[in-house]
Amino acid sequence: MKLVPVALACLVCAGEMHAADTTFHSGVDLVPLNVIVTDAHDRFVKGLNQSDFAVYEDGVQQDVAYFAAANVPLDVAILLDSSSSMSDRMSTVQEAAVGFASHLHEGDRVTVIGVKDTARTLHPLDTDVKGACDAIRHATASGGTALYNALYATIKQMQKLHANEGDVRRQAIAVLTDGQDTTSLVTADDLLGLAKQAAIAIYTITLKSPYPIIGVNATKYDEESDFAMKQLALETGARAFFPTDISQLTGVYGAITDELANQYALAYMPKNLRLDGSYRHISVRVTEPNVRTRTRAGYQAVKSPLG
Repeated sequence: MKLVPVALACLVCAGEMHAADTTFHSGVDLVPLNVIVTDAHDRFVKGLNQSDFAVYEDGVQQDVAYFAAANVPLDVAILLDSSSSMSDRMSTVQEAAVGFASHLHEGDRVTVIGVKDTARTLHPLDTDVKGACDAIRHATASGGTALYNALYATIKQMQKLHANEGDVRRQAIAVLTDGQDTTSLVTADDLLGLAKQAAIAIYTITLKSPYPIIGVNATKYDEESDFAMKQLALETGARAFFPTDISQLTGVYGAITDELANQYALAYMPKNLRLDGSYRHISVRVTEPNVRTRTRAGYQAVKSPLG
């Protein structure tokens, strides 16, 4: 089946969807959504059907063209801050990240990116989980932190890959950092703007010091960094984590694993086909009482330079 985000403006062929070959043949772009549904106790709500969901764009109900409750393969990028400020924590970080990668399912693909002064691909995107785990174990800490640059480049690369392949695959990024971006040319606003266009869930993990930050500038910078990480997660339908103890990392990665395993995959044909650069707000409702949904906040209706 072929499925592409509207933000990529990659059109698929004219016709209709056939259940037998599960290939979309439509004259319009499709907006993909990964939806988390939880009850009042934050437990995942399972067993829902397509008829249980209603999708709205700017308040207008849309036609759901694709629905899957399981077995949609995942592409995940694991970004590890391996700058010098992480030196004394690398072994614990590596252990937790390896545990996360090890829980990927058959058919899932993983890439590992080391974040220093520049972003370096430690393991390319493929199904070789063992190779990815080895790459994580061999990461070393040194240099500065170009976190925003690395995230921006990773999103662009995942967008390009998804546009070229077109198959239905969920996409996610799990980025771990101590929050101290020191060398990026890309701004937080640039990064957030790109994230709004992409159908990629960005889970952010920011290690916090248990000790108070001293200095007005340091406090201001820390607050701005935290806000950027929260916004990235919020806009993309993911979660932001701020563990104060490195021993909490295993639990954080476990929570991300559980979410990725309990997503509903939907896609809809937007009724507003104008690529006018406007931001389209998305909301998803479920017929079940006392439940909450979480998905990407929206997308930018712009033509893609890729297509």
